[in-house]
Amino acid sequence: MKLIPEIEKQSQPVIKRFQEEKLAETLDYLSHYSQYYKRLFAQHHINTLKIRKIEDLAFVPFTDKDDLHHYNPDFFCVPREKIVDYITTSGILGDPVTFAMTNKDLDRLAYNEKISFQCAGAQPGDIFQLMTTIDKRFMAGLAYFLGIRQIGAGIVRVGNGIPELQWDTIERIRPDSIVVVPSFIPKIVDYAETHGIDYRKSSVRKAVCIGENLRRQDFSLNMLGQRIKELWDIELYSTYASTEMATSFTECQYGCGGHHHPELIICELVDDSGNIVSEGETGELVITTLMVEGMPLLRFKTGDLASFHYEPCRCGRATMRISPIVGRKNHMVKYKGTTLYPPAVFDVLDNIPYIENYVMTVSDNEYGNDRIVLKVGINKLPPFDITKDLKDHFRARIRVAPEIEICPVDEIREINNPDVNRKPVKFIDNRKKNGLS
Repeated sequence: MKLIPEIEKQSQPVIKRFQEEKLAETLDYLSHYSQYYKRLFAQHHINTLKIRKIEDLAFVPFTDKDDLHHYNPDFFCVPREKIVDYITTSGILGDPVTFAMTNKDLDRLAYNEKISFQCAGAQPGDIFQLMTTIDKRFMAGLAYFLGIRQIGAGIVRVGNGIPELQWDTIERIRPDSIVVVPSFIPKIVDYAETHGIDYRKSSVRKAVCIGENLRRQDFSLNMLGQRIKELWDIELYSTYASTEMATSFTECQYGCGGHHHPELIICELVDDSGNIVSEGETGELVITTLMVEGMPLLRFKTGDLASFHYEPCRCGRATMRISPIVGRKNHMVKYKGTTLYPPAVFDVLDNIPYIENYVMTVSDNEYGNDRIVLKVGINKLPPFDITKDLKDHFRARIRVAPEIEICPVDEIREINNPDVNRKPVKFIDNRKKNGLS
């Protein structure tokens, strides 16, 4: 079975020339079919025929989330009768954006997930248990289903939450792999221990983890990853993706970054001024989708901060690898002189066994500076001062201690899981300068 596409084994110069050919095709397509980009090219006097190298993209203005919100229909490149699936973004940073997908786009999505799951060692005959939703206008759940199906592996669609149903399915179907938000793993382990399930002897050997970091910037396991491995010694594979990209970056068995699929997406990293950062530096990820028919994007700013790694991987792929996401650019917090991103706070909380759930709220204090309040739910009341213990953990890990509020677990669960959201809400930004959550 062909596990690695040929282009992903080529040198960086060969990959670059390949992407430049695909870029020319994308620009030609946008010039003919995208009302938004036709208008952009005209307003900025851009001759797309002169954009032939990746470096030439610097002459094209960025597209951002505000553009998608304000001009959503103008990004559609196909008539209504060609659209077979409508999906939306999660809406965590504002109103959801609608994406239109054609049959060709669904085939591309299936290919993306096929090679991504193969990165994580998926083979024909494996059985994957999907602990994530496939409804609620969610791209990822459908993408996983389509890609795993192409591999020739089995799928059982359980959905998110409900530990009892997850374990009933594991015991009934005996999957060897799960697709899961990693912070849910300690919860299903806790359920197993409470109900006498010998989870270490279950059929599950691998977890493909979505939505949350498992590793630090040096690729060592972060506190959440370490906690999972201590509880349940299964293989962990981290992924990164978004609806706008319609592409995922998945780790291989060596766990040194998510592998880039150059046939599907062009990636840039830019600084605050929009300039390409130097190799090895952190910047905001900017993407240009390739081979997308319904709603392709050109130089779209994702808001996610990361770095790129170019050394060939031991798995045989020579593609760029993306680091764990440092954080979202709009979510940066300046607290008592320390710059923080929510993932660093979550990493501390996810490794404290008595915490059931939490939400981080940032607002303006009376001086206009950032104020952090952590609302935490406790599953087992420990025999010590919880607030002091938590603040000691934070000072040890991130040097500063936010305000702590102990709240009922059910109260925080309602905040984490509003009916309108597909992803758990763990961060709420009430600052006037952002107004995002």
